[in-house]
Order: sequence, then C-alpha cells, then structure tokens
Amino acid sequence: MEIRKKLSRSLLIVFITHVIVLSGFAQNMAERYEEKIDNTIQSMTLKEKAGQMTQITLDVILKKDGDSLIEPHQIDEEKLRKAVVDYGVGSILNCGGHAYPREKWLKIVSTIQNMAIKETRLNIPVIYGIDAIHGMNYTTGATLFPQQLGQAATWDPKLVKQAASITAYETRASSIHWNFSPVLGLGRTPLWPRFWETFGEDVHLANVLGEAMVKGYEGESISGKEKVASCMKHYAGYSMPLSGKDRTPAWLPERMFREYFLPPFQKAANAGSLTAMINSAEINGIPAHTSEFLLTDILRNEMNFKGFVVSDWEDVKYLHDRHKVAATHKEAVKMAIDAGLDMSMVPNDFSFSKYLIELVKEGKIREERLDKSVRRILRVKYALGLFDTPVTYPEDYPKFGSEEFRKASQKTAEESITLLKNKHDVLPLPENANVLITGPAANSMVPLNGGWTYTWQGLETDKYATDKKTILESLRNKLGKEHVTYAKGATFDSVLSLEEVKKKASMADYVVLCLGETAYTEKPGDINDLALSQAQTDLAKTAGQSGKPVILVLTEGRPRLIREIEELTDAVLMAYLPGNEGGPAIANIITGKVNPSGELPFTYPRYSNDLITYDHKHTERIDATNGENAYNPQYPFGYGLSYTSFEYSDLKINKDAFKEKDEIKLSVKVKNTGKREGKETVQLYISDHYASVTPSVKRLRAFEKIALKPKEEKTVTFTLKPSDMAFVGRNNKWITEEGMFTAKIGGLEKEFEITK
Repeated sequence: MEIRKKLSRSLLIVFITHVIVLSGFAQNMAERYEEKIDNTIQSMTLKEKAGQMTQITLDVILKKDGDSLIEPHQIDEEKLRKAVVDYGVGSILNCGGHAYPREKWLKIVSTIQNMAIKETRLNIPVIYGIDAIHGMNYTTGATLFPQQLGQAATWDPKLVKQAASITAYETRASSIHWNFSPVLGLGRTPLWPRFWETFGEDVHLANVLGEAMVKGYEGESISGKEKVASCMKHYAGYSMPLSGKDRTPAWLPERMFREYFLPPFQKAANAGSLTAMINSAEINGIPAHTSEFLLTDILRNEMNFKGFVVSDWEDVKYLHDRHKVAATHKEAVKMAIDAGLDMSMVPNDFSFSKYLIELVKEGKIREERLDKSVRRILRVKYALGLFDTPVTYPEDYPKFGSEEFRKASQKTAEESITLLKNKHDVLPLPENANVLITGPAANSMVPLNGGWTYTWQGLETDKYATDKKTILESLRNKLGKEHVTYAKGATFDSVLSLEEVKKKASMADYVVLCLGETAYTEKPGDINDLALSQAQTDLAKTAGQSGKPVILVLTEGRPRLIREIEELTDAVLMAYLPGNEGGPAIANIITGKVNPSGELPFTYPRYSNDLITYDHKHTERIDATNGENAYNPQYPFGYGLSYTSFEYSDLKINKDAFKEKDEIKLSVKVKNTGKREGKETVQLYISDHYASVTPSVKRLRAFEKIALKPKEEKTVTFTLKPSDMAFVGRNNKWITEEGMFTAKIGGLEKEFEITK
C-alpha cells in the first residue's frame, strides 16, 4: 500500500499536463490523445525523442556483484536514474533471469514508474514488456496454459481467446502492460526450434486463432485494467528458415510470402494489435530490420498498421555483427530507422540512443522521422492508460491464480490433446488397470511446459511448479497409487535402466510410455535431426517387447519421428506442451474421464526429409513409379481420433455457380454414432481444379468445433464468398479466378463453379 501512496502523490505532477477525462465522449478520445501528443512532441528535446525509441533489459538497472546479479534482485537507483532520467528510455523488458512473485513485480515496476514520473521533465511513463506467451509465465503462481501449438490443436477460437484474456488479467496483476505475443508465423518447418510457438502450418487456422488471441489480450478497451497491448511477431517470414535453424535465412518468393505469411499479420492488425516485433533473420538476403519494403511499403502503406514496431533482441546491432550489411553499429541504426523501425530492443546499453542523436545532428536522419516513431509509441502509452494508471496492484486482481483460471487451463489442455492411434480401443484404460509409467517425460513439469516458462529456456520449471502434478502423479491420483508403478528408464538423451523397465512391465497390465523433448527455445533448441534420441528409441523398444499394451504419450514442441516405434504401440497421444495442468489433462484422457477432441494443426512427418505440408501441390503427390503415393505422413493435418464415432451426410450447396458478390453456403449433417458424448471439428477444404498458379491439392477454408451427445445430429453451415478462394497470382496481386472447385467435408464432396 505504501508503494501505491507514493506513486499516487507523484501522479499529481502528471495530472497538471496529462489529465484525461475518462468519462468523456469516446469519439473525442483519439483527438484528445493527438493534441496531447502534439504538445509533448513539440516540447521534446532530440535526446528525449531518442530515449522514447530505446528499450533496455531489466538487467541493466539491477544491482550486480561483478557480472552477476545480486539475489534477490534489487534495482540500482543510480543505474535506473541513468536509464530513465539521463537517457529517457521509453521501455524496459524482461526479468532478471527468473520469475518473480507479483509483489516483486510491483516493487520493480512502481520504482521505475515513480522515477519516470517524479524525476523527468515530461513525466512520460515507461512501457514494460514481457514474453507472457502461454500465461504470465514470469510470475510465480500464475496460470500457465498449453503453448500456442497446443492451443491450435483445440481448433477452438473461444478457448484461445479465453486463455489470452486470462493471461492479460494476470499480466496486469503483475503490473505489466505489454505482452510479446502472439507468434503469427506459420509452422511449416518442423525442425525450427520455435515451431511450438506457432499456430501450426495452415494460414486460415493461424488467421482465426491469431485474431482470437489479439482480441483476448486487448479486449474492447485496451485502457481497461485487465488488458494488455499485444505484439504481432515476428514480422514476417521468420518461421520458414531454409535450414530449419533459428535466425537463419529464409528464401521466400514474394508470391508465397504474400499468400501464406502475411495474412495472419493482416488479420491481427485489423483486430487492433498495437505493436509488432520484427523478424530477427533475413529473407532473400535482406535482413528484415533493413527492409523498407516490409516495414513501410507493406506494413504501413498496404496493411495500414498504426501501432509501433520494435526490434527483437540486439537485432539492430546484428546488422553489423552477423548479417554484415552495415559497416558499423551506427550505420546499422540508420538502416533500421530508414526502413521503419520505431523502437530498438538494444537491450544492454544506450548505444542506439547515442547513435540516433548523432545521425540527426549530422543531417543523416531528419528529426521529423523520429517524431513519427515517438508519436506511435505515445499513442500506445495513452491507449493503455499509462498516464493515468502507470502501475496496477495485486490486490485489485482477486482471480489471479484462481481455481476458475486453473480449470480453464486444464480444459484447454484436455481439448488440445490429440489421440492419433487407438488399436482395438485400448483406451480408455479400465478403472482397475495396473500400469507401469516410464520415460523421461513421466515425472517432470519441464517437458509439459517447454521454454518461456519461469525462465527463458524453461529448464527450472520443477523448482517453481511444485504444487502442480506430473503425468505420473496425476495417473496415481486417478488409478490409485497401488495400481501405478514407475521406472524412468531413460533421460531424454541417455539410457538409465532398461532391466528395471522390463521387470516392472512384466507385472503390469499396461505400459504408459512418456517420450518427447526437454524444454528449449530459440538457438539452444536447434537440432540436426527430427528423430527421437537413441535412448528414447531403445526405451520404446523395450516397452514394446514386454508384450503388454503400450500407450505412447508425446510431450514435444515439434513432431519427433516415431516411425520405428509406432508399430510397437497400441495407442498414441500427442500432448504437445500442455502447460501446468497437462498432467491431470493427460490422466483424464487416458482414464476416459475426458473424451479427446484435439486435432493436429500440422502434418506429422514419417521421415526426416519428407516434410510435405497438407496443402502441397499435385506434383508432390507423384512418387518414383509415377503413382500418387508420395504424400505419406505419419499422421495428416487435421487428424485426431475420439472415443466415439462421427458420421457425415447430406452435404449441400446453395447453388452450382457463383458470381463475385454471391454467398456460397455449404451445409453438412454430422451425427455422433457412438455411445458417449464427444466433440468434432468439422473442417471444410476447397480444391481448385485449375489455376494460373499451380493450385494446392486442397486448402482449409473454414472449420467449426461442435459437441454431440450419443446419437445426436447437427447441421453445420459454412458461408463463404468467391473471394475466399483467391490466391496471389503471377503479378503478386490477389486474384479470384473463374473455374471449377470441389468442396470437401468429412469424406463428402460437392463441386461448384465461380463465374463472371
């Protein structure tokens, strides 16, 4: 409360120049912002403008002993004064290497804001940013959801929006107001170590879920104390490196770039996303941070994006250090500003500000160019209500870490988990089943959460999530401790004791085999092969040779190959990275309390070098014998089984031919023909018979997830426009061509024509 009082007193200074009447008319709010921003910019010095465009990491202002941060972390007031008062930095990000309690966040952020308000000439609050990508994962006790790829597997925008809304609430409860999320790149290169941060390989799925996530973060009014600014990242093409390695070159023809990689960003911008973070890598030899084509021509002029653009970590410096397009760091700053950068995540020093001031004084950058960026930054700060409420307080957020939020996380995890195989209906397990659970993912929270969890790489999650249940603990809760034995068998990379696994498997009725990946993100997650480690493969073979039914549970951020061991299993569950409630969710699926309804948001490959997506071209179907069996994944995009069965019938279309402004209405009946309630995602695919650019075999154009009781039947209707069949043509412009198309839903097909 003392912090609240001190900050409230200091706000009196701000009210003199920055009073905002929140009860006024909404339509005049933007004008009031602009007038205040105009006045502020006119009174700003060059140094103050450069400062607003500078972002540093928290480490810069924390006390150190040599090169190491002092624990517990404490702000060094002289360092803070240098950053906020002397350099006038506009933004700070990150944590000091690990998560904090909310009270610690309050102390950190309020100390920063108090100095920004009391000791600077213009009293402009700092905007604080964090990577809260699956919940407020840098605050202890927060609700952690499945990572984004798992959320995509729910195929449910309502759940994605709810997760984002809860994340926004708990981020504001931590006194932070800017979230570096969502990732809007397409996951079309499974080697990429940030694959699990995407919504999967399909552009339409990413469009729908990305829009839902932005609306969850920002809501109807971003100034509300329960919402945060979202950040579209990483604009654009970052997710498609040719090598599969993080921050390495992408080679993307403009036509493909526009058709596949830009639409999710356009959709998010239309939804009101306030900020964008730039692709750390390069496209066709041009680093994104130097591309006026990307940052100005497309983002500003074509997409009409109004927010501000921030670099990723040290990426302006990397134009000199790594990309080798700038001869000096100073030249790198000029290139980025000329391209359209608004804020530099420097983040460890003030060099960006220093060089920017020099460039303006030398006449190499016009000061009016800085005004544009500062205006964009101030707009976001005003929109967030930071001039009125620079800090929020934990006691104002009673639902933080609540049972309500925990249940929402578990439900999302349950609806993400995807049943890929269920031979002879081995699942769900009977109540009295005796089970051996084995594998490196069986008794740890680390592989349930992945990276960006309490720490950057997520490797210390077991230390923080002590109140959460692993898969082993959750199964023991469901089946009874006496019915569940445990033998780890192997780590992710080395064998421990296969003999123990053999012995305990001989005394069990079933083996639950928990394999996958440990936590990682970015460059530390680079791999050379999608194959599971030899240790995990050996463990799987040992389990398979036991003669007992094997249930394989995969907790992984990308599809690791299981071709060699899949035939040894009786059931396969893809759990992705299901978050802190992943253990109970998996146990509920295995024991049948919950009927699985997740479906793959990507194509699960069978071979390391056969990474063909579902929307492949017709030539990619042809094999060496000129047959059509080349597309042969382990499991296809959109695939997922249930403990019940569904039947599709009576596919109808309202007409046979459609003109430009017509509505295309398709309906289909879906019936639950099994004995238990279940959910089914009805997926509409369209195939273009012939086009001036080679068409895909099929493209997802609409989907809807429905719940059906046993024997219940529902009619699902989709409404499209001819423009929904548009593609980017040879001239790099969107075009809808005349011709024949086939609609495909649940094994049923219906042809239609688009005419002039």
